[in-house]
Amino acid sequence: QVQLVESGGGLVQAGGSLRLSCAASGRTFSRYAMGWFRQAPGKERELVAAISLNGGSRYYRDSVKGRFTISRDNAKNSVYLQMNSLKTEDTAVYYCASRGPGRLTDEYEYWGQGTQVTVSS
Repeated sequence: QVQLVESGGGLVQAGGSLRLSCAASGRTFSRYAMGWFRQAPGKERELVAAISLNGGSRYYRDSVKGRFTISRDNAKNSVYLQMNSLKTEDTAVYYCASRGPGRLTDEYEYWGQGTQVTVSS
């Protein structure tokens, strides 16, 4: 069982930056791939970025490439999402999720409660 707690969401103007953090419980954090998802009102949840167990492999959806950076610190049981040049269309609830080894785009097993990110124009 893995428990995930997100933080760092908030209100920011377009063009601004936010850094999301996700703290994971347990001693086996380094055995899990980690992902950041988001869900905007009326839309399906989508994978934004993901990172492999040791950070050697990353995935980004096309709309955030060059603006968002995912990273992890296994010593701190944490994963981060640095979001720069934010756009109004980035407004959503952002969720941290984890899964075992495998493709970063496959189904995730454990989920956090989410943190709201609102980008104003």
